[in-house]
Amino acid sequence: MSIISKYDRFSRVYDLMETPMELVRYGKWRKEVFSGLKGRVLEVGVGTGKNIPYYPDDCEVIGIDISAKMLSHAKKRAAGKKNTSLLVMDAEHMGFVDDCFDYVITTFVLCSIPDPVSALTEMKRVCKPEGSVINLEHMRSSNRAIAFVEDLFNPITASITGVNINRETVENIRKAGLRRIEERKLAMKDVFRLIRSKP
Repeated sequence: MSIISKYDRFSRVYDLMETPMELVRYGKWRKEVFSGLKGRVLEVGVGTGKNIPYYPDDCEVIGIDISAKMLSHAKKRAAGKKNTSLLVMDAEHMGFVDDCFDYVITTFVLCSIPDPVSALTEMKRVCKPEGSVINLEHMRSSNRAIAFVEDLFNPITASITGVNINRETVENIRKAGLRRIEERKLAMKDVFRLIRSKP
C-alpha cells in the first residue's frame, strides 16, 4: 500500500491517535517552535493542520501534503485564516522556485516520507540562504537499548502506518547538505529532537 493510501485511510482517526502525546508534549513544543516565526513559511507534511493555530498572524503560511484527505481536515483548521494556503504536493518534488521561503518546517514528518534525503534537499533548495529549516522529529536514538527496540518494531509500524521509528534523521539532514545550527533533545533521551539548520 502506498504512503498516500495509508494516510488517506488514517485521516479520519489521525488526530485521535495522537491525542495523548498532543496533550502531554506536542502542543507545548508546537507553541514554542512557532511563536517567533515571521515572513513566508512552508510547512512540509501539514497533515491535518495541527500546527496551523500556532502560527503568528503576520506569517504567510503555505502547507503541503501528499494526502488530499489529510488536507481536507487541515482546511477546517485553516478556515478564516487569510494567511494560510494548503496544496497537495509531494515533498520530494516541490513546485516552488529556489530561495523563496524564510522558514521551512516539518513536525513528525520525516519518518514517513519515502526518501527523506530527497525531501530535505528540496527543503534546502526552496529555503532562502538567510532562512532556516526547522525539523521537530522523532528518530533513532543513540542509546543502544532504545535503538534496539526501535529497530525491532520498525517493520511493524512501517508496514501498518508508513511511519519509520528508526530513521537516522540527523545523518539525513547532513546528507542533504544542510548545516545544523541547533540540536535539542526533547524527550525519551534523544528520540524526540528539535533541529534547526541553514541551507
